[in-house]
Amino acid sequence: MAAPAAAPYPEGVRALDLGPNAEAQLAVPAGDPGPRPLLVFFHGAGGTAEQSLAAVGDLAAVRGALVLAPSSVAATWDLIAGGLGRDVAVLDAALEQVFARQPVTRVAFGGFSDGASYALSLGLTNGDLVESVLAFSPGFATPPRPQGRPRIWISHGTADRVLPVERCGRRLARQLGSDGYDVTYEEFAGGHVVPPELVAAALDCWLGDAG
Repeated sequence: MAAPAAAPYPEGVRALDLGPNAEAQLAVPAGDPGPRPLLVFFHGAGGTAEQSLAAVGDLAAVRGALVLAPSSVAATWDLIAGGLGRDVAVLDAALEQVFARQPVTRVAFGGFSDGASYALSLGLTNGDLVESVLAFSPGFATPPRPQGRPRIWISHGTADRVLPVERCGRRLARQLGSDGYDVTYEEFAGGHVVPPELVAAALDCWLGDAG
């Protein structure tokens, strides 16, 4: 990645200036503003960027990682609603702003529910940029043009009544593994949620235990 041309963002959470009807928040941890990993995290249907940061922000900050949390323009992400469009354009603009100011060492896409399906679909399409995908309770993966071989981490609750584990998480883990991806799959006794201990496990899988 090219060296940023501007000064890094200071510590804290800020909304990026992306124009009307486009929202993304960036969380910058405390410490040296040098090169950092970047996690892009997509919320579930009807969710918000704030919910994404609440789920993963603190645990990512402990590991020195930036978190970029976009909001879908409609109730859910464009790919789930019918095809790539406005949300991808917002994401591209947000990433351009971040890369212009933050030195980034590595990139992961993550998400919950519809956001996890979106992270898988976009992450497998952009394997030249995305080294890992962290998917919490995904429903599917439909990458338009698979590229590269990002590492995949999936969790799913055995009592999930929104996206049942057998036809979602388990099926995806089997399918992606048979397609040649390096897949880590974790089940937990619970429903359609993002357990903090599994956020920690996913981040450790991506960054290593030392962060």
